Amino acid sequence: MADVQLVHLSKVYDNGVVAVDDLNLEIGEGEFVVLVGPSGCGKTTALRMVAGLEEISDGEIRIGGKVVNDLPPRDRDIAMVFQNYALYPHMTVFDNMAYGLKIAKVPIAEIKTRVDKAAKILELGPFLARKPRELSGGQRQRVAMGRAIVRQPQVFLFDEPLSNLDAKLRAQTRLEIQKLHNELHVTSLFVTHDQVEAMTLAERMIVMNAGRMEQIGTPDEVYHRPATTFVAGFIGSPPMNLIRGTVDGARMTTSGQTLVLPAPAPRNGEVILGVRPEHMELSPAGATGWEMKVEALEMLGAERLVYGQVGGVLFTIRVDATEKPPKAGDVVSLQAAPAHLHWFDAATQQRL
Repeated sequence: MADVQLVHLSKVYDNGVVAVDDLNLEIGEGEFVVLVGPSGCGKTTALRMVAGLEEISDGEIRIGGKVVNDLPPRDRDIAMVFQNYALYPHMTVFDNMAYGLKIAKVPIAEIKTRVDKAAKILELGPFLARKPRELSGGQRQRVAMGRAIVRQPQVFLFDEPLSNLDAKLRAQTRLEIQKLHNELHVTSLFVTHDQVEAMTLAERMIVMNAGRMEQIGTPDEVYHRPATTFVAGFIGSPPMNLIRGTVDGARMTTSGQTLVLPAPAPRNGEVILGVRPEHMELSPAGATGWEMKVEALEMLGAERLVYGQVGGVLFTIRVDATEKPPKAGDVVSLQAAPAHLHWFDAATQQRL
């Protein structure tokens, strides 16, 4: 195992596009860190620079305290799991997993020991003699992970490895990756655009936006105390409701609607108010609270999402499916506890 340090890491392409802008990150030995963000935010570029597959414009990458900027990928002691599996179709599962070791001239007996151990961890023992075409998508991805495990690297790099799987297989493979990390404790950097993957896998997560790090913290910290409106709107499904308006004490005016707040805002003036869908309570029309006309509902099994307009923006409420829901066209009153309100600066969009 080794720690990984990214020091003022930047990537600027010849056309002037800044893909990664002054990224600073330290991943401790055995830590599982997830880079998450929308397409084009720079997360994959950052991973490829760590792997040595992308040239660095500025900064340093250190693995185990050693600067690796000029080292080729094969000399960085990393193993990478890709989105597209990258398996050899004419080889068996065993040979796919063993190929890198054969190239490195590892003794045959040790190759068999390593492959058998990885196959046991990933429950691939019955499939070692099969070709990739005889496997499901989830099994192929496990073979790709097995190929990385047998390398016994200092660092695992995962490049959106679950993107090609259906929802059920993604959930299963997330659990397998968790179990794998709990057993091997290898330093890992995982890239995804899927916030569910980030929240469930990360010990710490980095939310990226336009090449920059918006926030770093545990999933709990990022979810419950988003640092910016971008993080608040990106993390959470459905995302946090955000309303821009002007506050005076415990009253907020937004798009002609006045919202009576359960407690005064941290400051007066123009601000952005955030509240998560699960932290709003529905009351009959006429009760003290924020008025909302219901526009639509979605049934999601154990819960329902109720949609309407508050302050001129779409507002979402999450309610338990055992509760009697309102109907489209109903006018309801919304209430939230002061502890569940989030406040952001309207100009900088930073948390107040």
